[in-house]
Amino acid sequence: MRVWIDQDLCTGDGLCVDHCPDVFVQLEDGIAYVAELGVILNDPGGSGSLADVPDRHLQSVVEAADVCPGECIFIEMDATVHAEQLPLFA
Repeated sequence: MRVWIDQDLCTGDGLCVDHCPDVFVQLEDGIAYVAELGVILNDPGGSGSLADVPDRHLQSVVEAADVCPGECIFIEMDATVHAEQLPLFA
């Protein structure tokens, strides 16, 4: 699974950082960005902002996208992610 943020839609609430601080960071501009292996991917709108999500963070990244008030977190699924690995929402 890979994830990216549309910074134009980000409201700066930081809920994504609360849910998964290993994948999401909030910079001085108040906007959220993704990180991969500790490196902040700061290329808004570009392919350089697409982060691979480690298996251990799949659920928290999906939850962060679900609660995001700006609806700015976008997830791309790999063929290797199985449905049983993702959380179920009621």
